[in-house]
Amino acid sequence: MKILLTIVGVILVWAGATFASPPENSLRPAMRPATGGVIEMAALAPQTLGDIRPVMRRDPPAIEPPALEVGAAVTPSRGDSPISDAGFRDWIASFAAHARARGISQATLTRAFDGVEVNERVIERDRNQAEFSRTLWDYLDSATSPARIANGRDALAEWRTTLAEIERDYGVEAEIVTAIWGLESAYGSFRGDVPIVEAMATLAYEGRRQAFFETQLMAALEIIEAGDISPGNMRGSWAGAMGHTQFMPTSFTEHAVDHNGDGRRDIWGDYPGDALASTARYLSENGWTFGQPWGLEVVLPDGFDFAQSGELIREDAAHWNAMGVRLVDGGEVPDHGPSSILLPGGHTGVALVIYENFQVIETYNPADAYVIGVGHLADRIAGGPAFRGGWPRADRALTNDERFELQRRLTAAGFSTERIDGIVGPLTIQAVREYQAAEGLVPDGYASVDLLRRLR
Repeated sequence: MKILLTIVGVILVWAGATFASPPENSLRPAMRPATGGVIEMAALAPQTLGDIRPVMRRDPPAIEPPALEVGAAVTPSRGDSPISDAGFRDWIASFAAHARARGISQATLTRAFDGVEVNERVIERDRNQAEFSRTLWDYLDSATSPARIANGRDALAEWRTTLAEIERDYGVEAEIVTAIWGLESAYGSFRGDVPIVEAMATLAYEGRRQAFFETQLMAALEIIEAGDISPGNMRGSWAGAMGHTQFMPTSFTEHAVDHNGDGRRDIWGDYPGDALASTARYLSENGWTFGQPWGLEVVLPDGFDFAQSGELIREDAAHWNAMGVRLVDGGEVPDHGPSSILLPGGHTGVALVIYENFQVIETYNPADAYVIGVGHLADRIAGGPAFRGGWPRADRALTNDERFELQRRLTAAGFSTERIDGIVGPLTIQAVREYQAAEGLVPDGYASVDLLRRLR
């Protein structure tokens, strides 16, 4: 049943605030006409990528609300229980009281919730996110495909003046911003068509990640209150990611800018400048260093000590050069500050020296695949070469269950991963490396199916 809501000032006060980890963001594409050149589907929507999805973002720093708690007075988690329209109406009334206490006007609440109903499709998408595991090389085949590179060069040329202004204002290279644009929405071709207020309200009420989605809903209302977008035009993915570079509402409230000076921070419309400037500001405020590479492909010498690889080991260029590490063209590793040797495909795959800008891109999406995809796409858009090294293409990716199993078995064997979360990050890679060394294997930190079989 369609719920038409006219919110009234309900007397209800909540105390404190909680914030949760970001959800699985999943772009539900909405195609728009191409502006020219080859148009390619948005790279690897998260529902097809598992842990290397290209649109997952970490939360920005928590916003401390004035002694209010989202979640204290609403319906507890409903799991798979039926959704009640009447209950939803009551929940929105309670949430509206909280929003009023946060400074959201009655006029905004009336507009934002007019016509809002429980979106069963959003709930279905949230509850039934299929796991698809892909290897890094499969991901890069799409993320840096010839079509995506060509489209990126076209986009860079078309918006060169705007991107040059953004580069000057925020100190983030135009190619990096363009690459994020390319991975997040295929250069604006797929920005999402789900009503954000309805989706965030539905997922908050449904309750599995209640605190997080209540926080996102509040941020969405703040955006509407500020006049940046109307409720009807605030559209994006079912999980809340919006616009050309797929900002969550909280990322918008923290980092969005009005680049063209029209009085609105519009990341949704055909003009991409506000979204691109917002992305550059995001990276800048997270520590981006202009002129520093994200990473460079290198060749490791015979006898390289693989125990010195991984993000947890940081050395200066002189250290790597003394070991015999060289760029693929034979040159020495340049000095751009502390750096690490990363082996994302193990010792038989591409070797990279990565710098602190690698970690900055990780704040946008913590998956190594995404960071390498952004960095390499930016390099290719700028005219750089493809990776020269190979990949272990005969290998398959670990499934989600296998990643959990790997962590459990490593920890049980005395090589603690610190936590069992199914994420093969630096700590798990270090545990893999220690296990490999103890077993007389090449300690490259590569978490493979063969390694899991050996642990069983």
